[in-house]
Order: sequence, then structure tokens, then C-alpha cells
Amino acid sequence: MDIERIRAETPGCAEVVHLNNAGAALQPAAVHETVLLHLELELRIGGYEAADAAEGALAESYDVLARLVGARSEEIAYVENATRAWDMAFYAIPFEKGDRILTTTSEYASNALGYLQAAQRHGAVVEVVPDDSHGQISLEALASMLDDGGVRLVAINHIPTHDGLINPVAEVGRLAKAAGALYLLDACQSVGQVAVDVEEIGCDLLSATGRKFLRGPRGTGFLYVRQGVLDQLDPPFLDLRAADWTGPGSYTLRPDARRFETWERFVAGQLGQATAAAYAMEIGLPAIEERVLRLGGELRAALSEVPGVTTYDRGARKSGIVTFGHASMDAPEIVGRLAEQRISTRIAEQTYRYDEGVEPRKRVRASVHYYNTEDELDRAVRAVRSITN
Repeated sequence: MDIERIRAETPGCAEVVHLNNAGAALQPAAVHETVLLHLELELRIGGYEAADAAEGALAESYDVLARLVGARSEEIAYVENATRAWDMAFYAIPFEKGDRILTTTSEYASNALGYLQAAQRHGAVVEVVPDDSHGQISLEALASMLDDGGVRLVAINHIPTHDGLINPVAEVGRLAKAAGALYLLDACQSVGQVAVDVEEIGCDLLSATGRKFLRGPRGTGFLYVRQGVLDQLDPPFLDLRAADWTGPGSYTLRPDARRFETWERFVAGQLGQATAAAYAMEIGLPAIEERVLRLGGELRAALSEVPGVTTYDRGARKSGIVTFGHASMDAPEIVGRLAEQRISTRIAEQTYRYDEGVEPRKRVRASVHYYNTEDELDRAVRAVRSITN
């Protein structure tokens, strides 16, 4: 991996030490140029006309995203963000009273709200699979809960937004398939950070964003829907992109994942997201995964040696997301003081609300990417040591 070239192609690297990649990564110049060129075309000839001119590139964008996650083009839908992609998948499942939904203790708040709504609307039953000794989803407990029957959906995150753990998603996939349950994977923090292959994982549905580790524009995301489960899903809303109006009282759904799209979209963003995916594949997802996880481990270890600092990440395997706190300084103050030194981090709220009486805990989230350097990590650790001394 040519880090010098990659950093030269990432203008933001000259401005900040960017350790907020779990929020929004620095874009390669190529992504920015793709978006800007299309916006300029819209400026000159109009939005519809510019989209017509980009018809071939838009069609290719589905192929690119499909290659990124090991899917087929017709199994990919462009959606404006990961949350909406997840919503389109989850709310398409026709839950009935008593249907069981199995999830994790580390679930993203928006997803948890969806589960609660399904429970209130349809009488679905939300059950949280306990953690194993590493703090990730317990495969033994999951297998036992699946054996009890009645599970309509297993819905978990690949990598939580507020923790460095990596869930054993392929093993979960094998268990869900054996039990005949649908499997929805939130890959918001994993696509672009680690290699993701939907066939190896065995998920039926996968939601992802462009702005995080994929290094694409904000306002972009995508949804993977396995062709074989389409007939089990009823899109929560339709427009003329998703279905054909065939008569006064009839319509026909598209035969592919694009039944989950809307006609209007951020065309420049869709093109930019595809450029970001192609850029990542050119570098190589296995190489990206190796470097990100290694840098994350080095940062975690170095922070642990700072007096008063505790790192909190769980999991047998840990990602490039590093969360930590200090014994006498609040996380918001640390984040603010680091920002003054042009070191970008973020506050992460550890919201284990499935545990009654557990208060949310604010921690510092420092998330690395492959364009970060060891020198940048050293600078960040020295800064933490200095401001907390």
C-alpha cells in the first residue's frame, strides 16, 4: 500500500489528524471530483439532462457496489443513507404477533427503536442475545435461542458504532440459515474497513453507508437484498421507481432490489459513492483491513499506557474504532482539547439500554483509517497525555 500516494490523493491529510473515520472519513480527491463534475453538469444543462448523460455510469455504479460486497448487481439498491437502507429492509418484513426478533446488546439506537416499534405495532417479541466472554454476541446463546423456534429475524451489527468489537457474522449467518430465520446485517461501520462478502457471511439483507470507512460522500448509502428473499418482503412504501402502475387497482413490483429505491436521488452522490468503492477495491479490501486493524490495535495499546486512561473496546477481534476515557477529565473536554490541536475525534455514547438501570457513558471515540500514519497516532497519544496530565 503506497501510503504517501494515498495521502497525496487525500487533501484532508494535510489539514488534520483525522481520527473520526467512524463518523465520516476524508474523501479521496477522485470522489470529490466525481461529485463536483456532475454538479457542474447539472448547473450547465439541468438535473434531468445531467442524469440522462450519466446513465451508463449510474448503471455501472450498481456493478461496482455489487463487486464490493460479493453480490450481484440486481441485489443492490441505492439509498440515501445507511439508516434508511436498514429501515427499508426491516420495515419490509411482514411481522406477525409472536414473531421473535433476536439482536445484540450493542445495537445502534435507530435499529433498537425499529424493533420496539415492530413490537408495539405487530406484537413481535424483541429478545437480546447475551454477550460471550469477549463481549461480542454469544454464538452458544444464539444457537439455543434459535432452537426454541419462532425466530423471524436475526438482526445484528457487524461492528458497533460505539465499540471496537467485530461480531462473528459468518458464524451467525450459518446459525440463522439452519434455523430458517431472515438475517439482517448492519454493516455501516464495516464496509470499507474490513472485507465484506455477503455469500461468506450468509446474510439476507445488508445496509451500508458511503460516508464512513468507504470514504464516499455524505447522503449516500446502499442496501443488499438477496434475490431469494425478495418474495418474503413487502417494501414499506413505493414510488414509480419501485413498481409499475399497471391499472386502476393494480401494480407490479420490480423484480430486483431496486424495488426499495425511490426515483429521486442524489445522482452526484451515487456516482461519488461508486468512485469511492472502486478506489477501495483498487487498494484492496484485505490490505485495508490488515492496516486498519493493526493501527487500531497500536493506538489502543498506546492509549492504555497513558496515566488515567482506560480503553473500553471488547471483542475477540477488534476494529479500528478505539474508545477510551480518563479518570478525571470528561470525554467532551478531551475531544474539544484535541480539536484545538487539529486532531479529530468524536464523543461516543455507550448506550447499553437493554440493561435496566445502566446509565449511558460518554467516551472518546478515535477511529483510524488506512491513510493514517504511525506518526499521527503518536501525535494523538502525546496530545492526550499532555491535556490529561
